[in-house]
Amino acid sequence: MLTSSLLYNLVLGLYFSAMVTFIAYLATHSRLVSRLSIIISWAGLSTHTLAIALRWYESYQLPGSVGRAPLTNLYESVTFFAWTILLIYLLIDMKYRYRAMGAFILPFAFLSMAWAQLTLDSAVEPLVPALQSNWLTYHVVSCFLGYAAFAVGCGVSLMYLVRGHWEDRSNSSTRMMALFPSLKILDIINYKAVMIGFPLLTLGVISGAIWANYAWGTYWSWDPKETWSLIVWFIYAAFLHARLTRGWAGKKAALLSITGFGATIFCYLGVN
Repeated sequence: MLTSSLLYNLVLGLYFSAMVTFIAYLATHSRLVSRLSIIISWAGLSTHTLAIALRWYESYQLPGSVGRAPLTNLYESVTFFAWTILLIYLLIDMKYRYRAMGAFILPFAFLSMAWAQLTLDSAVEPLVPALQSNWLTYHVVSCFLGYAAFAVGCGVSLMYLVRGHWEDRSNSSTRMMALFPSLKILDIINYKAVMIGFPLLTLGVISGAIWANYAWGTYWSWDPKETWSLIVWFIYAAFLHARLTRGWAGKKAALLSITGFGATIFCYLGVN
């Protein structure tokens, strides 16, 4: 019998295969490997979408359950995070088609899936009363789409630093560096990723406050999770402010993007 657990295991294998083929593309410079990497990525995203839908269906089979979106515990949020990372990357790939970016972005999706599948409890459980709100779904979806955009920005920023370091040390190009987008393109993609993620994060913070009021009777209580969410919001607000008013770009923007994603991960996993 087909279950969501089996599909999630398949997703893990597909994400690993996609990551390996993207890295192999950097080494081989092969168009065939490039096409294979993107085909596997789309297969992984499609399978993952089906797994999420099946897990949602399985929640309706619990005794006395009215069903729920599979976004309400750590396992589900981590796997959903992996799904959003691949979704944002593939949408960007449709526009830019720089397949080398996959070698820097797919590891985020694979490591998320690997951690969830190998270490976290995947049991489908009924919701506790505090989580029985549509505002929770709005909060999680908007936050994790924003987080995924920040993950893409971080991966692109790492590429920027690698390429910039190489150009500083050598005037010659290599087969691998020839696959990298130019520094200008990498900087633009980083900026656009943050431009996608920031309003989504803002919606996540607002919907989270509304959900908190529904569940606990207060919009904001300055607990560690809320405080760190605000810190992350201010980091990316500073990124956009510096970009628009002071012309921050290039290496400074890349470092700030990486810092912001580090703060995002700490907010997500470091405080609860």
